[in-house]
Amino acid sequence: MSRNTFRVDKVEDLYADIAGTYRSTATAAAPGVHVDSDVAQLERDGYVVIDGLLSPQQCQDIAAAVDPLLGPVGRNAFEGLHTQRAYSLLTKTRACDGIVEHPRVLALLDRLLMPNYLLSQLQAIRIGPEESRQFLHFDDGMYPVPRPRPALSAATIWAITDFTADNGATVVIPGSHRWADNRKPTDDDEHVSVVMPAGSVVFFVGTLWHGGGANHTADQSRLAVTAQYCEPWLRPQEAFTLSTPPETVRTLSENIRRMLGYSIHPPFMGMVDGMHPKRILEIR
Repeated sequence: MSRNTFRVDKVEDLYADIAGTYRSTATAAAPGVHVDSDVAQLERDGYVVIDGLLSPQQCQDIAAAVDPLLGPVGRNAFEGLHTQRAYSLLTKTRACDGIVEHPRVLALLDRLLMPNYLLSQLQAIRIGPEESRQFLHFDDGMYPVPRPRPALSAATIWAITDFTADNGATVVIPGSHRWADNRKPTDDDEHVSVVMPAGSVVFFVGTLWHGGGANHTADQSRLAVTAQYCEPWLRPQEAFTLSTPPETVRTLSENIRRMLGYSIHPPFMGMVDGMHPKRILEIR
């Protein structure tokens, strides 16, 4: 924030953008042609599937970029004993930047979360043959705020290859985003496999019960990239300001910089030594 003085006459002034040189970059200005219908489905089911957002060539390019980054199989049943992951993608490839800030996704986030929402996680996930179903969970579970309540986060899972009922398509329980704390999934609940072609995305709120599906095939893998987001006053899953070097941040778009934490949530949440975090990028 600027060292210039500013006047505070009433308590409301404390929640205004009081930065000087660098202002809040909260407005994504994303087009919202379909946002009303998307939000309506989110409110009803807790998730929405949007087809055809990536071209076959884009999917091929992303697959080629993340394939060599995928690590060994998971360390436990949640990560998947036949599942490979690549974390901290922003430090390793620019191929997924367009996924992080896709206009259709930003338009939804602008409606669901407060301005200056943050990127919470970005990773690639390949579910391999004979993988078991991941146990169902909801992403907001790490935040100890009682349910039912509005979601504190949202997630996207992008199909880089086709998602089928046999190869590990994400499983969701429609309507479970409205459940209270004392309700847990059972076999009697409706479980839906999110079957979708490559280039599609499933967007869901952080209170929706879901999990990776079982891969019943002997020779098919399911590749996805997931970008997850959270409210600006919450701690994200990955500390991107630590994992992403400033020299990399300088190459990113303003939207992605903001979502990494290189902005302020007015009046000064996210400051560094009393100053706007973008000042760090001036140090070479």
